[in-house]
Amino acid sequence: MRRSGKFRFGWWPATLRSRLFLILLSGLTVAYGLSFSILFVERYMSAKAVMLGTLESDLATSIAVLDRLPADERPAWLDRLSRGSYRLVLGPGLPGVPDLSGRGAEIANRISQAAGNRFAIRVEAIPGDHMRLQGHLTLSDGSPLTIDVTPRGVMPLAEWLPYVFAAQMVLLILCTWFAVRLAIRPLGDLAAAADALDPGRKGSPLNEGGPSEVAHAARAFNAMRERIAHYLEERVQILAAISHDLQTPITRMRLRADMADDSPEKDKLVNDLREIERLVQDGVAYARSSHGNGEKSARIDLASFIDSIAYDYQDTGKAVSLTGVVQGTAVTKPHALRRILTNFIDNALKFAGSAEISVERSDEGNIVIAVKDHGPGIPADKLESVMQPFYRLESSRNRDTGGTGLGLAIAQQLALSVGGTLRIYNRDGGGLAAEIKLP
Repeated sequence: MRRSGKFRFGWWPATLRSRLFLILLSGLTVAYGLSFSILFVERYMSAKAVMLGTLESDLATSIAVLDRLPADERPAWLDRLSRGSYRLVLGPGLPGVPDLSGRGAEIANRISQAAGNRFAIRVEAIPGDHMRLQGHLTLSDGSPLTIDVTPRGVMPLAEWLPYVFAAQMVLLILCTWFAVRLAIRPLGDLAAAADALDPGRKGSPLNEGGPSEVAHAARAFNAMRERIAHYLEERVQILAAISHDLQTPITRMRLRADMADDSPEKDKLVNDLREIERLVQDGVAYARSSHGNGEKSARIDLASFIDSIAYDYQDTGKAVSLTGVVQGTAVTKPHALRRILTNFIDNALKFAGSAEISVERSDEGNIVIAVKDHGPGIPADKLESVMQPFYRLESSRNRDTGGTGLGLAIAQQLALSVGGTLRIYNRDGGGLAAEIKLP
């Protein structure tokens, strides 16, 4: 299959770990196989040379002894002069065929040299008998002599050799796996650190130990994270400074508008100034929430805390109800948590007319505070976007409702400051649920 101008094979693994493991293991296996083959061939050639040399010297001695013995004493010496690779037989031997194999010709040449070129040698292969040769010659007194050669393995393999080979391959695989794991682990740590990168939170820096290349990459990543955090902090500081500086001219404009004569244009101007002032205040609140607002954590009684928030809304005639509150205490930042919950409740009242507050304890022991409504909800593809600063939905949650697009962004920043996580999702029966999970 061709993709992006490069060939990609179906068997080629997708992960870098698997690719490195396959390349290293294949290379080391081929190199080990070549070394083993060269050693085996060299040992085979040496053993073959020794075997042929021994065959030549032993045969030369045996033929010379039999040629000098009287004919009646020769049968008694046959077993003494025979060896493991050949046997001497008085007589013409078995009928055979001329052997033309390379090994047969080499053995025939050795037999001829052993006879000292004094006897005519004819070497034949015995049909049906693998690698069995017979050399026929005539002694000085005219007696026929047959040399029955059965070449044995030049280099017999030890029984334990396959087990050693298997153990070496297992050791090779383990060493390759360990080397790849050692090389890939820093990449995994770097990827995990990149996934968990959150400039808004103070996290531990990436470990800068290890090889020089790994340490350099870790230092570069830590420096990049610090630069990102610095840029974000500068952005928030600029937003806070602009929002703060705008409050004074907006206040002067409000005073001048209030002193003007009553007219429809005055009402429109006052409304515009109020909207600008609300946007500036939310900008300041967002900037402060990004820095944690400097509030200290305190232990609060959950039931009393949630009840007080609900009663404040109920006293003003708002439809805010409690559907369940767990008993217990929590260590958090009370003002930040109140700001988060009031933001949830205000949105529910604004878009649904009512709000339900529930407090539950999850299976992991975390406290989950949810504000639910029966309003139109939010499109599934916009649930993440509404958490971004200055983002407003054009359909139901727009500028006409008085939103500035910073409420949920402020709530998310405050949730991070109290060590919690914020989630917004559509309810199965209709409506929206906004919850914060506290550790």
